Amino acid sequence: MTIPDGGPHVKGDAEATESSTLPLDGGDIYVCQDGPRDAPALLLIHGSASSTRSWDPLVPLLTGSHRVIRIDLLGHGRSAKPAGRGYALPDQAHRIGAALDRLGVEHAIVVGHSSGGAVATALAEQRPDLVTALALINTGPSLDAFIAPESAAFGPSQWPPTDEQLRQFASTGFSRAGYQIPHELLDEVRAMTYHTLTTTMQATRHYMEQQTLPERLTVLGKPLLVIFGEDDRRWRSSSAADYRAVPGAKVELLPGLGHSPLLEDPPRTATPLLAFTAIHAVRVD
Repeated sequence: MTIPDGGPHVKGDAEATESSTLPLDGGDIYVCQDGPRDAPALLLIHGSASSTRSWDPLVPLLTGSHRVIRIDLLGHGRSAKPAGRGYALPDQAHRIGAALDRLGVEHAIVVGHSSGGAVATALAEQRPDLVTALALINTGPSLDAFIAPESAAFGPSQWPPTDEQLRQFASTGFSRAGYQIPHELLDEVRAMTYHTLTTTMQATRHYMEQQTLPERLTVLGKPLLVIFGEDDRRWRSSSAADYRAVPGAKVELLPGLGHSPLLEDPPRTATPLLAFTAIHAVRVD
């Protein structure tokens, strides 16, 4: 069963944005699709304290050659935010796989930003039949690469946070001079609960404590692209070299950009991504 969420937003039949809510175990999951439905599938997974909206500037650059699918992870965006469990990365990955099955997607290149790259890895571990190739954008390879913030975020007594608190919290996510954080992205964080914010972040840490991403990816043997803003203030950009341990991995550093190149400079982010997908996309019969 699919629950329409406002129906398609028409840009022309081949490029209509279609949004829906899928009832899945653990909670409803919000999904949106852009681009020709018969084009190769490209799945975009957002990072912590974010949502499908973080991909908005990049999507128009991808729909010429892809069916672009975005999913709000449980606890984020317009998906359910239950107070209980279900936020472990394998659980999040299982839900994504179920959502793609509902959409009739048999093969997809999966792109993850930040902790979304860890979710993408977990999906490939569970569903190697589904994941054709992986692209990770500013996803730290291990916890050793994490740059601890200078000050703590906010506690439960400060929830929901003010705009100023949110801008301070999100500031390390961007490095391009003059970049203004979109207000709607601040609203997406505020729409979370304190429980979902902290629990989803802890889930990523737990997953990476068990094994580094390069170790996991080496076993998988999937084609891998790593894109890293060179001025990342959350993960040491030099750590991108750790992914070279994965046979055949391609690593692209983007000078002058920080943790969120998909927002800071969508065209520069799309260029290596589209070159990668052109090689590894599986055509729909």
